[in-house]
Amino acid sequence: MKHAKLVISIQSQVVFGHVGNSAAVFPMQAVGLEVAPVPTVLLSNTPNHPTIRGRSLPPELFADLLLGIEERGLMEAADFIVTGYFGSAEVAGLAADFIARAKARNPDLTYLCDPVMGDTGPGLYVPEAIAAIFRDRLMPMADLATPNQFELGYLGGTAVTRLADLEGIGARLGLSPQAQIICTGCVLEETPEGQIESLLVSGGAISRHPCEKLPVAKSGTGDLFAGLVISGLGRGKSLPEAVDFAQRLTARAIGDATRHETKEVLLSDADFRRALLLD
Repeated sequence: MKHAKLVISIQSQVVFGHVGNSAAVFPMQAVGLEVAPVPTVLLSNTPNHPTIRGRSLPPELFADLLLGIEERGLMEAADFIVTGYFGSAEVAGLAADFIARAKARNPDLTYLCDPVMGDTGPGLYVPEAIAAIFRDRLMPMADLATPNQFELGYLGGTAVTRLADLEGIGARLGLSPQAQIICTGCVLEETPEGQIESLLVSGGAISRHPCEKLPVAKSGTGDLFAGLVISGLGRGKSLPEAVDFAQRLTARAIGDATRHETKEVLLSDADFRRALLLD
């Protein structure tokens, strides 16, 4: 019997709503992937509610969870590792150590780094120490990276406003020549009015993946997108096909959330769940 592909997903987790692992795990499981979710923070909800409870995992507890999945042989068995938001530099550093060991033991592993640290408007919303770990340790190990437009500019040292700004971006980020970047949520000088783009930078070539720009922002959008990219790859799609798949499904989840007036992306709509399996 052929085993399902395995994803180790190291991200935030909330009790209520859909961000981090609470957004990314469902679509990966729905398409038949086995997922080992490791929380970096445990919160009652996202900060866009009147109150929030919970906290970042203590480093010793986080390290113990990683040791447990290492003891179960998941480093060697995993097909993908995904990382997202970190609530402390200590936890981010422990995750970087874990990924370095995993890649050394498992050369076939694909590591997707989603450098969740800021956005256009609010700017950097994590401490600079966490941003430095993304820049200096996590991104250089990435096989795939999914920064948004602000994060790519921050990490690369210059704002990304035109397609030309993406030339040589992998080298500026310290990525390996084989690494591929998906810059999400882009509105560039060349982007048609009313659209938003994901830009895939691969081997020096840039492919553009546009969709309608919805006049709303919902928590969990980037986390869901990264989970959908892995879902597409796990189903055997090429990376450009997986980006298109993630773009379509993320836009659908945002539209569903807008209609139902939720603060985070919505995953329970029947059409969204149907598209996960049939798109």
